[in-house]
Amino acid sequence: MRDDTSTAAGLSVLLGPLRRRVLRRSRELADLPDLPEAQVELLRVLTDRGPLTPSQLAEALHLARSTVSNLLRVTGVAGLTERSSAGGDLRVVNVSATGSARSLLARYDRASATTLAAAADQLTPEDRAALPGVVAVLGRLLAVLETEDDDAVPRRSNTAESTPHRPSDG
Repeated sequence: MRDDTSTAAGLSVLLGPLRRRVLRRSRELADLPDLPEAQVELLRVLTDRGPLTPSQLAEALHLARSTVSNLLRVTGVAGLTERSSAGGDLRVVNVSATGSARSLLARYDRASATTLAAAADQLTPEDRAALPGVVAVLGRLLAVLETEDDDAVPRRSNTAESTPHRPSDG
């Protein structure tokens, strides 16, 4: 079990810096705006599942409604999201990603793929051959984390008891 724990710790330490480095290089490569990660996540959810109400977005992103409201204000001003009445009921608002947002996400994705492909080209042939399996495992790991109920996360006696981390409401 110790190897699993050290592997998990190593993965945890690497994921954040890897994601940030890929984003930074991708932005430079494609001259993309520096969108905060929360805005990118919001736009991805809207692109994949939208249109959604602000409450549905808050639930999908595991964020407070006030945080989503602030994100929608900023992305609306930037022309990345738009609001419309839901089914003729003016009290209910649906939010959608604009064509500009979808185009921007596609540019981010192309630049990220180019950045990662260039970095992978510098790996050994064995490491490059292992990447498809790594991607598949990470996809399954994400699926497990997405389907687990936060309250059902197993706690180990040798770790500090804490609530699973949630993005801040600010």
